[in-house]
Amino acid sequence: MSAWTKSDRGVVASSLLFAAVLAAAWWVDAWYVALLPAALAVLALAIFRLDAYLAVLVAAVPLSMNLEDIGGGGLYLPTEPMLAGALILLLARVLSGQTPSPLLLRHPVSRWIAASLAWIAFTTLLSWDPLISFKFLVARTWFVVGFFVFGGHLFLTQPATRHRALLLYAFPLAVVVIYTLIRHAGYGFDKDAGHWVMSPFFKDHTSYGAVLAMFIPPVLALVTARRFELVWRVTIAGLLGVLLVGMVLSYTRAAWVSLAAVAVLYGLMQVGFRLKTLLLLGVGGLAGGLLILDAVLIQLERNDQDSSDDLAEHVESISNVSSDASNLERLNRWSCALALFEEEPLVGWGPGTYQFVYAPFQRSEHRTIISTNNADGGNAHSEYLGPLAEQGIPGALFMVGLFGWVLHLGFRLHRKLRNSDERRLAMGVFLGLVTYFVHGVLNNYLDTDKASAPFWGFLALLVVWDLEVSRRTAESAESR
Repeated sequence: MSAWTKSDRGVVASSLLFAAVLAAAWWVDAWYVALLPAALAVLALAIFRLDAYLAVLVAAVPLSMNLEDIGGGGLYLPTEPMLAGALILLLARVLSGQTPSPLLLRHPVSRWIAASLAWIAFTTLLSWDPLISFKFLVARTWFVVGFFVFGGHLFLTQPATRHRALLLYAFPLAVVVIYTLIRHAGYGFDKDAGHWVMSPFFKDHTSYGAVLAMFIPPVLALVTARRFELVWRVTIAGLLGVLLVGMVLSYTRAAWVSLAAVAVLYGLMQVGFRLKTLLLLGVGGLAGGLLILDAVLIQLERNDQDSSDDLAEHVESISNVSSDASNLERLNRWSCALALFEEEPLVGWGPGTYQFVYAPFQRSEHRTIISTNNADGGNAHSEYLGPLAEQGIPGALFMVGLFGWVLHLGFRLHRKLRNSDERRLAMGVFLGLVTYFVHGVLNNYLDTDKASAPFWGFLALLVVWDLEVSRRTAESAESR
């Protein structure tokens, strides 16, 4: 038997040390110490293989769990600790002179996002509860750093990671859908059971439906991609089928509306409508709607179809503002958001504070059977009114402006990208992102890892494609 090498002795010593630590942890019931090797492996990836680290992070998002749902604090595991690590890694890299791509950071969208974070930081100082707002700021920052800054850097420097990132999220998401469908089948696909059978991976069916809606357009684009062989196309087609079934059985009306909206948008783009034309039509339609608002409300109040197991009736219930508790409670939350805004129109009440301050602003005629005063019933149910109440007029304008940037990029890429595969995927990502902005009228989930990962990641993809279009245009002009 040959003598042990220095490496052999190191492995044995490390194993014995970890065994001793594990035994001590078991003795004091600190089970999480068993995760130390995995944590060290992830740390090594962050330092030496950022692309692999982000791949693990993206794949973990659909399967992450919120400790709050299983009796712990409001932390998503394992994603938020990994995102915190990404934030620390960015700071370390900046201090050592290794900044992400300057092209990415100088893009107007990046500057817009940076300005929005600066405003959140400012309103945090003036918040009703600075600690709550600081937590909101930190979470928003590491979502942006992990999925937009680092994600965008990789998309720009390693183009092959673009479609891989989409699939790395989509396949685990399909696993969650299959898990949900199996549980749901045990309840006969009952609508009420459909509200919670996706737990513990998603808090409820609305966030679940929103994320499914975001991924259906880009996965549909990947089905037709020529870069894939037939077996991969069939596999991705199966993935798309799973997501579509999950979408239908999620009973998420807002997600259905968002998909219908982007289908109409894409049809108009295909027949040659320009963004300016659509914006003019939108403003005209909004102005006309305000003129006949009373007649519209009277018509809506005649709809007494509540949400139902019957899909047709469930669709009809979307416009029921006379008896549907979910719709009425949403109106209650919006009314509170506007009342909060009237009290603090410029800086708001502080990021993340809505659910803790809105209760006294509820009016008796707006309360429903599901109203609460306990700060446990969620937020403003709007990505536009929520920031308006929490961050004042600038907070809402930053969100509306971001939507404007997304529309600008989408229409520009539709015109400028020449490679058909690239253009289809860009349109899939663009339309997937637009579903969230449409859904954001009725709900808001950017405080969760599930929605933030595709939201900021999709935005990074659009920015990277825009940078490449600008580069190719400049090169073409120079060659003339």
